[in-house]
Amino acid sequence: MIAGSPAAHGGQLQWGVQSDRLMCGIAGFLTRGGVRAEESWARRMGDSLAHRGPDGEGYFVEDHLALAHRRLSIIDLESGAQPMANEDGSLIAVFNGEIYNFLELRPELERQGHVFRTRSDTEVLLHLYEQHGEAMTERLNGMFAFAIWDRRKRELFLARDRFGKKPLYYLLDHGPFRFAFASEAKALLALPGVDRSVEPSSVADFLAFSYVPEPRSIFRWIRKLPAGSSMLAGEERLKERRYWRLEFGESRRTWTEAAGEIDRLASDAVRLRLVSDVPLGAFLSGGVDSSAVVAYMARHAPGRVRTFSIGFSEEAYDETRYARMVAARYSTDHREQTVRPQILEMLDVLAEHFDEPFGDASAIPTLYLARMTRQSVTVALSGDGADEIFAGYRRYCHAVIEEKIRRKFPGWFRRTFFRIAGGIYPKFDYLPQIFRAKTVLSNLSRDLAAAYYHSMTVFRGAELERILTGEARAALAGYDTLKQYEERFRPYRELAPLHQLQAVDVETYLPGDILVKADRATMAYSLESRSPWLDYRLGELAASLPPAWKISGRNGKFIFKKTVEPLVPAEILWRPKMGFVMPLKEWFRGELRPVFEREVLEGGEALIDRSEAARLLREHLSGVRNRDRWLWNLLVLQKWARRWGGL
Repeated sequence: MIAGSPAAHGGQLQWGVQSDRLMCGIAGFLTRGGVRAEESWARRMGDSLAHRGPDGEGYFVEDHLALAHRRLSIIDLESGAQPMANEDGSLIAVFNGEIYNFLELRPELERQGHVFRTRSDTEVLLHLYEQHGEAMTERLNGMFAFAIWDRRKRELFLARDRFGKKPLYYLLDHGPFRFAFASEAKALLALPGVDRSVEPSSVADFLAFSYVPEPRSIFRWIRKLPAGSSMLAGEERLKERRYWRLEFGESRRTWTEAAGEIDRLASDAVRLRLVSDVPLGAFLSGGVDSSAVVAYMARHAPGRVRTFSIGFSEEAYDETRYARMVAARYSTDHREQTVRPQILEMLDVLAEHFDEPFGDASAIPTLYLARMTRQSVTVALSGDGADEIFAGYRRYCHAVIEEKIRRKFPGWFRRTFFRIAGGIYPKFDYLPQIFRAKTVLSNLSRDLAAAYYHSMTVFRGAELERILTGEARAALAGYDTLKQYEERFRPYRELAPLHQLQAVDVETYLPGDILVKADRATMAYSLESRSPWLDYRLGELAASLPPAWKISGRNGKFIFKKTVEPLVPAEILWRPKMGFVMPLKEWFRGELRPVFEREVLEGGEALIDRSEAARLLREHLSGVRNRDRWLWNLLVLQKWARRWGGL
C-alpha cells in the first residue's frame, strides 16, 4: 500500500491551526439534485461544534460531499488531524470518541499489510474498514461516532458505539441535502434551509420522560442513529443496521467465577481508559460506582489520581463527605465545589448545549462539575452505566417486588381490586414514606411495562392532556406515550422481569438521558468523559448473570458491590442510594419560584396551558404535592424554546 494524497482524486483536505474557541465534533452532508457541496456550509457546521474541539478544525469537500471535524487532542497530539485519508485516498474519515483497544488492533492490521502514518485511533478505523467493511464495528471497544466516505462506492458508512456514549444526528432528503449528519443537532440547524419545526409527539415524550427517546429528536426533520447501529448513506440507498444488542440470559458461571470476572474486566476497563497524552482525572460523587472507579484508577495510574466533586449546601442532598472519605483512602488530589440556587446561568448553558429540551435536573450540577474539572484536566472517568448493567436503581427493587405480588393474584382480581384501592387512596407527598402507598397500589393493577412507565414518567395521561393547549393536543393526533413505551418491551417479554426493565432502560433511558447528560455537559467545556462500567465486555457479562445476583432484597448491584467490597468503604457501599439530584423541591419554594413565574407563567410558549402550569406551582407551594419535576420540565422547555424556537 502506498500513501497518497486525496487531492490527487479531486478532493480537498484542509486542516486548520489552533482554534481559540471552545470535544471532538463531526459533521457532513451529501447534496442532491445537481447541487454541489459548498465549503461554507461545512464551515458553518464546524463552527457550531467549536466547543467540542478547541484544538483544531478540518474540512474535506468534493462534488456533492463535505465533511467537517472539530478536534480535541487526546492521543497523538501532533499527527491525528482530521478528516483523515487512508494510504491511497480512497477513504476519508471523521471520528468522534476513543477506541480503547486500538493499540491491540493496530499490530493485527500491520501483520495484514496495512501501513500506518500516525499513532491515532482514527487511522485504525480506516484500515479496519478496508479489512472488514461494515463488520468492523464488532471489533471495536470504545465510545464512538464516525463517518467514512468511500470514494469508490460513493457512500458514507456511519456507526455509533454499542451503548450510545457518543451522539449522531442526521436528516434525510431535506432541501438540497440527500443526507446530513452531525454530533449535535445544532450543526444540522446551521445548514441553509433546514426546517426547525418541532415534532409534536417528541414534545409529549419530553414532558413524559424528561428527554426525547431515540430515534426521534425534538425536531421533525432530524433523527438520531440508535446506539449499537450503523448506516450506509449514498445517492441511491440508505440502509440502517443494528450490529449489537445486549443479550440477557443466565450463564453457568458460579458466583465466585462471576465475581472474579467482574473484578478482572472492571480493572481492565479502567486501565484501558487511562491511555491519554493529556491530564486525566475522575468524577467522584461519593457513591459506589465512582468510588470503585477511583479505586481501580489508583491501582493502575502512574501517579496521584485527581478527583472532583460537587456538593450542595442542603445537607440532605450533599454527598461530599463520602467523596472525601474515598479521596482520603486513596490519597487523591481532591477538589470540590458547592452548587447554589443561583442557576440561571447554567439554565442558559443547558439550553445552548443540549439542543433538545432536557429535564434531568442533575445536568446542572454535572455542568458545574465539568467546568470545574476542565480547569485541571482534559479527560475524566465517571461511574456512569453501573446502575443500568448491574441493576442499581431502587426502582428495579420496587418493580421486582411488585411483580412478585402481582403473580399471587388472578389477573381479573388484581386489575380490579388494586385499581379501586389505588384510586381511593389519598395522594399526600408530605406524609412519611410508609403512608404513601397510592403509587404501589395503582401499579399492582397494571402489568410490568405499564407500571414501570408510571415510575419513569412525569406528565402522563390526563395531566399530559391538561398541560397542553387544545391546539397542541390536536397536533398529537392520538399519540400515546404509554403505548409507545409498551412497544419497547415487546421483544423482551420472555425475559425475567428484571431483565426486561434493564433491556428497555439500556435502549431508552441510558442513551437518551444518562449518556446525553454526560456528553453534552462535558463537551460544553471541552472535557472528555469516559465510562469504564460501560465497557461492552462488562455489560455482556452482567447481562448473563441471574437476577437474584443483582438484586438481593432491597440491595441493588449486589454482586458488583460484593466484588468491590475490599475497595470501597462499607459506609459508602451499603448506604441507601442517593443519586446526583438537586434540591429542586426547596428551590421552587424559594429562589426558583420567581424564575418560573417569569419564564413560564408570563412568557410561556403556545403549546403550554399557563393556567395549568400556575395550578401546578400553587400545588407545589402548598406542600400537598411535590411538583418539582413537573415545574422543572416546563421551565426547561421554555428556556429551550427561547433559544432554538420552533414551538
